[in-house]
Amino acid sequence: MSALKSLHQQAYQALMVETIEQKSALIDQMQRATYLLDQTDPGKQDLQHIQDVEQPGQPPHLEFVHPRALKRRRLTSEEGRACFLHAIAHIEFNAVNLALDAAYRFRGMPGAFYDDWLRVAGEEVRHHDLLLERMQALGYEYGDFPVHDGLWEVARKTSYSLLSRMALVPCVLEARGLDVTPPMIQKLFKVGDADSAYILQIILDEEVDHVAIGVRWFNFACRGEGLDPVDCFTELVKVHLPNRIQAPVNKTQRLAAGFTAEWLERLTLLSTGDFH
Repeated sequence: MSALKSLHQQAYQALMVETIEQKSALIDQMQRATYLLDQTDPGKQDLQHIQDVEQPGQPPHLEFVHPRALKRRRLTSEEGRACFLHAIAHIEFNAVNLALDAAYRFRGMPGAFYDDWLRVAGEEVRHHDLLLERMQALGYEYGDFPVHDGLWEVARKTSYSLLSRMALVPCVLEARGLDVTPPMIQKLFKVGDADSAYILQIILDEEVDHVAIGVRWFNFACRGEGLDPVDCFTELVKVHLPNRIQAPVNKTQRLAAGFTAEWLERLTLLSTGDFH
């Protein structure tokens, strides 16, 4: 059994187990074995059947509701802050599964691709753990509030294409965190919750690199198909996620993540609906 084939199988196993502890243990095993990827021909396709993942493994007690059914709570109360942190923890749990799915689903990639997404998966686990510890300090657990399934819905839509997955998940959904997290941090400081604010700052700093990984492999996929990244991104967003680009964007953090000035200009146009 080749190292790469074994990695794909282990990534699927980690994707489908239910708890963050199980996922973390399997990710650690895969990361320790990634040196074997240097001996793998990156152009050789693993012909193992790639399964559709309608729903990845996650705690069975989670209550899923439509996004519009989620109640908004004020950050001035501990319950409100716990609910807010819970929503971010759920995003991080989904981010673990998305990184594992990328390592499982997309075959014949350079070894660095799998190294990148396993590292992202491990760091997203740590983000989830930091948020969980803070929620527990406030008296709450993961699963105490309803959640929605929006992130994995996009994963299902992009399971057929590396190009689409890299464009729409890291470069749209995850990159949105670079835009909205700084004002969230300021709001938490304003209500006197420095502990939660510091956790979000840690997450923001590391998410810049995670988005950069998505940008890098999106550009890689575009080069492989002879496509202009900005034009390709624009068309994919218009088809799959219309009206999901919102202004303002965090230009400083997005530039640090590899977005170009032209790309940022296009994002502005997409956010206003002026680009046709």
